[in-house]
Amino acid sequence: MATNIVDSSERGWRYAAARPSLAEVHSSLPIPASAGFLRKLLAFAGPGFLVAVGYMDPGNWATDLAGGSKYNYTLLSVIMLSNLMAILLQALSIKLGVVTGRDLAQACRDHYSRPVSFLLWVLCEIAIAACDLAEVIGSAIALNLLFGIPMIWGVCLTALDVLIILFLQQKGFRFIEALVITLIGTIGVCFGLEVLLSQPSLLGIAHGFFIPSPQIIRDPGMLYIAIGILGATVMPHNLYLHSSIVQTRQFERTPKGKREAIRFSTIDSTIALSIALFVNAAILIVAASVFYRHGYTEVAEIQDAHKLLTPLLGVTGASTIFALALLASGQNSTLTGTLAGQIVMEGFLNIRMRPWLRRLITRAIAIVPAVIVTALYGESGTAKLLILSQVILSLQLSFAVFPLVMFTSDKLKMGEFVNPAWIKVLSWIVAVFIAVLNAWLLVQTFKAWLA
Repeated sequence: MATNIVDSSERGWRYAAARPSLAEVHSSLPIPASAGFLRKLLAFAGPGFLVAVGYMDPGNWATDLAGGSKYNYTLLSVIMLSNLMAILLQALSIKLGVVTGRDLAQACRDHYSRPVSFLLWVLCEIAIAACDLAEVIGSAIALNLLFGIPMIWGVCLTALDVLIILFLQQKGFRFIEALVITLIGTIGVCFGLEVLLSQPSLLGIAHGFFIPSPQIIRDPGMLYIAIGILGATVMPHNLYLHSSIVQTRQFERTPKGKREAIRFSTIDSTIALSIALFVNAAILIVAASVFYRHGYTEVAEIQDAHKLLTPLLGVTGASTIFALALLASGQNSTLTGTLAGQIVMEGFLNIRMRPWLRRLITRAIAIVPAVIVTALYGESGTAKLLILSQVILSLQLSFAVFPLVMFTSDKLKMGEFVNPAWIKVLSWIVAVFIAVLNAWLLVQTFKAWLA
């Protein structure tokens, strides 16, 4: 339950937050007061990379592989647009957490009525379950490809990440960030090698990035994958996650200190998301330059991509590099997904329980659907499930984006840090654009069912 009601002078919030977000690590990392630019940037660096993990998870792999193998470089413009929207929305998430001291889930609980807040929590849990489906299946596929471990056992093994988080968080939040950044580096190196080996068309890449095709809107199949890319890139639970973990820094809670925290955290986020853009684009580029070029236009299954890479590229080990990057991606994503689940449950429901029990419950909410789906479908149809999970994420996105834009545009809540007029306009354009795309997807899906 929420604590005592406060007056409107407390930035327009109806309730005071019962406890800090991620209380066990809140304000646990000191920021050197008299350090130079680079040292301060390094002190604030980390949260952006935890968030960026969600922008290169196995769900992205499924949509990027499908888009590249079927439509060549055309959907690179969608990846670029999605990444630009992600940079804006994550910046708003940073601002909300730093200025108000609330994560997005707490802000929703404080602002909305209990039934509305509960509904938003349920929708967010659905999004996390869909995201975890992609992450867990991706890790299980990687374990199967590398070590021959059956899919169902691979899914169960990925559930152990909750123990890793408990162990690392006892040593300090920096250890979690260090592990995540190391795994991101592994993914980046692996796909850098894959891009070099695939020898893509530089002209085709430039055309795909900077000249959007109107066919994306007209072709229902292309639109479906495009919205899947959007859902895989701009992930709703990342908005909750980022607004929480920026509060792990021990910055001064003064206007000057908050401005500095927003500045450095936004730089951290932008750099991390630029790396995520490279990884996403690299997956699609490899799919286009290897599979589309050789006439394999229906390669959406990760297992098929793994099987075909080495013979088509003619390079021994190409498939192993691909599987290693997939494993790093899946494990990274499950780590941050578990944290996001904890933040969402605590923020919306204000439940007090031991940290290990909270994480076990939030992990179970996400992992159980993945176990059931894997047991039912096994290795068949994983691509369709992965793409569907990303479309579900996209459909849930508006329920996180609209409150975020509304809160950060409210002067009563944000004070001097309220969004300037141009950010307000741009943010609402992005929010409405996402909602319209999702409505279009529902119409197209309904027509397909009736046909």
